[in-house]
Amino acid sequence: MEPLRKPFQGVWNIVRFNWHFYLLVLMLLVILLLLKMVVLSLILFAILFETLLVSYFIYDLSGLYKLAWAEPSSSNAVIVNIHAGFDETSALLKSKFSGSQLLVYDFYDPGKHTEISIKRARRAYPAFAGTKSILTTAIPLGDVAADRIFVILAAHEIRDPAERAVFFSELKRVVKDNGRIFVTEHLRDLPNFLAYNIGFFHFIPRRSWYKAFAGAGLVVAGEVRINPFIRTFILEKYGIST
Repeated sequence: MEPLRKPFQGVWNIVRFNWHFYLLVLMLLVILLLLKMVVLSLILFAILFETLLVSYFIYDLSGLYKLAWAEPSSSNAVIVNIHAGFDETSALLKSKFSGSQLLVYDFYDPGKHTEISIKRARRAYPAFAGTKSILTTAIPLGDVAADRIFVILAAHEIRDPAERAVFFSELKRVVKDNGRIFVTEHLRDLPNFLAYNIGFFHFIPRRSWYKAFAGAGLVVAGEVRINPFIRTFILEKYGIST
C-alpha cells in the first residue's frame, strides 16, 4: 500500500507553493554577493536554511501527520474535518477512522484568503471526495451531530476575532455532548519567532485561543505539544468531560 505522505512532502510543499518568495531571496543573495557584502549574504542564507530545516522537522520528521494525538472513537462515529482550502489531512483521518463517517468542509473564501500559496496548493491537491464549501458562521450540520471535529492548521486563517467566536460557537453546537474538538495550530510564541521571524505574526497567541474557546463555552480538556512549534488543543463542552 502506497504511504499517504511521501518523504520531504511537507518542506517541498512550502517551497513549491511559495517559490516566488524563495526566488526573491535567491536574487537578493546574488545581489549581496555581487556587492561583496559577504556577511549579510551569509546571514540571509543562514535564516533561509534555518526556516527550511525547521519546517522539515515540523512537517516531515516530528510525526505531526501520524495523528497519534487523535483519540480513537467508536465505530460508526461521525468525524468532521474542517480546513481552509488546503487539505492534507482528510485522507489520513479516513484511514485512521476507517469504520466511521467522514464529513469534510472547506471554508476557503477567495475574497478573504488571497494568498497565492493557497491557490497553488488547491491546484496541486484536488479536493477530497465529497468536500463541501461552507461559511465559518454556518456549519451545515444539526445540533450534537459530530463525535469528533478536527480543525488542523486552519483556524488561524479566520483573522477576525468576532468571526472566530461565531465559528467556535458553531463547533460547540454541532459536537455531541460527549464529543471532542481538536484544534491544531502554530502559536505566536518564542519558538515560532525563532523559526519564522516576523512570519510568526500570522499565528495567534495562546491566550487569544483560550479566549475564543471560553467565549464559545468550550473548555480545554488537554493540550498536546506535538513538537516545540505546534500544539493541539482538545476541547469539550463545559461540564461534559468524561
